[in-house]
Amino acid sequence: MSRADTIRFRHNQAILVAAVIATIGALPLAAARWYLLPVLLVPLTVAVWAWRSGTDADPHGLRLRALAGGRRIPWEQVVELATDPRGRAVVRLTDGHQLPLPAVRGVDLPRLVAATGQALPDAR
Repeated sequence: MSRADTIRFRHNQAILVAAVIATIGALPLAAARWYLLPVLLVPLTVAVWAWRSGTDADPHGLRLRALAGGRRIPWEQVVELATDPRGRAVVRLTDGHQLPLPAVRGVDLPRLVAATGQALPDAR
């Protein structure tokens, strides 16, 4: 698998910028008292989540990335790609589970299907 075959879906980078600004803003508060230091964990956690989480799709399957950990799903286990009532993309698996696809919206599903290497049927 080459990197050129992989389609990456990530959250908007404005979240990362906001988390960095919040970290800078929290520094004076955390420096005021030692017991306020954990305040820095909130914006730092959001920054790591925004940088790391997302969905990667290639001809072999999906890779779901979260704050801590990830999961690889081969296309053979995928029954359906769909949207939930809120417009987020989900994947239904052969074992009956349904997983949300991080950073993938319903309008992104054609790009996600294109990563399989198969053509979409005509929508006539």
